[in-house]
Amino acid sequence: MGAGKSTLGPQLAGRLGRPFIDLDRDLEQALGVTIPVFFEQHGESAFRLQEERHAIAALRVADPAVVALGGGAVETDAIRDELRERAFTLLLEVDPATAWERSRGRGRPLARDESEFHSLFERRRELYEEVADAAARDADAAVLAAAGVHVHLGALDELGSLVPADGAAALVSDPHVGGIYGAAAQIALGNRLASVHEVPQGEAAKTATVVERLWSELLLDRRGVVVALGGGSTTDVAGFAAATYLRGIDWVAVPTTLVGQVDAAIGGKTAIDLPQGKNLAGAFHWPARAVIDPATLETLSEEQRLEGMAEVVKTGLLAGAPLWGLPTPELVQQCAAYKAAVCLRDPHDRGDRTVLNLGHTFAHALEAAAGYEGVTHGRAVALGLLAALRLSGRSTDVVEQVLAPKPVRVDRDRAWRALQRDKKARGGEVRLVLLADDGPVVAAQPEVEVRSALDELIAE
Repeated sequence: MGAGKSTLGPQLAGRLGRPFIDLDRDLEQALGVTIPVFFEQHGESAFRLQEERHAIAALRVADPAVVALGGGAVETDAIRDELRERAFTLLLEVDPATAWERSRGRGRPLARDESEFHSLFERRRELYEEVADAAARDADAAVLAAAGVHVHLGALDELGSLVPADGAAALVSDPHVGGIYGAAAQIALGNRLASVHEVPQGEAAKTATVVERLWSELLLDRRGVVVALGGGSTTDVAGFAAATYLRGIDWVAVPTTLVGQVDAAIGGKTAIDLPQGKNLAGAFHWPARAVIDPATLETLSEEQRLEGMAEVVKTGLLAGAPLWGLPTPELVQQCAAYKAAVCLRDPHDRGDRTVLNLGHTFAHALEAAAGYEGVTHGRAVALGLLAALRLSGRSTDVVEQVLAPKPVRVDRDRAWRALQRDKKARGGEVRLVLLADDGPVVAAQPEVEVRSALDELIAE
């Protein structure tokens, strides 16, 4: 009690697009009296029986919900069993002194004596830690925990403890990242490391040939885990290999680029490219965990950082907040939390998640027209954001000031054909993510306007 569940719960539910169930409030409505009055009239044992019945009913609702349990619910064996079986359980961390100050004088039957309150807190602490799948103190941390995303400085050194389960691990990276962080990752994985695999840098990794080689090299059983260390291309191809090897095994994303940490490694999209377009062969295969260490960004060049800033600006535009101005650790955490929440609402990209493609319809067309050479993803996204903002009737100042993109030299017809193959197209109709007054929307646009906006991104 006093941890702030009734405050954080509605925030988390709103971000995940799920209903919020406050068990104590629901209990009071069902009982017809307040919990303190019920305690006085019937005692704690009678209350726990009522709490057990309502908690189990809440945990068995057909559609996912955010449920705030009373502080003592974990003392009931049946509720703990239900949590293990049916829920992702989040411990909302609070120190006992703060919990006492929030609870005292509010009529709570078990918050009338400070020493007894502290003893109760200590008695329950072990149970809280036993049932909790993760812990958090705020909404961002709660979203990230629910998505299996772990963000903090120094996380790479803790990789061995952060990779879940206990099966053997295969480490996949490109030669550049492997040369910088490969040794640290191998040491952290320790005895779990079964093999090390190398893929090319950049989009060259995302080919059927590379995936086939990984399939043939992997010696894992179904308890094994693929650990993808590197940028978005590495996590894409390694995640796709994991999704299809032995009909699917676990994988862990360890992104070392800004693009990867704020975007590519979150949400379970894995893919390779085809000559006809980007990411046309892939699978939804959510990583068992994404381990994000912002310290790995210190080795990025300014050009590489700018690549990632395109996704940061995109996220800030979607969130309606200037995330691009935050210090790096906070920037990474807030961008990752925004994307994780969207992906949890729509894990298979059938609704809300489409908004994350702001600017990407144009970006993918430019990349495909360049044959995935000479036009980087970040540069293409920056240009795509320009087009999306122009079609939305919005100012392009932030894109021009933060990203300063310049038109690229690619074949216009090839770019247009690639754009028409975009995954959001329906019946040959081009549909784009745009920014409306009340947020992002997906809308069909006149072909002539889209073609004109694309042409503005291509140099003469």
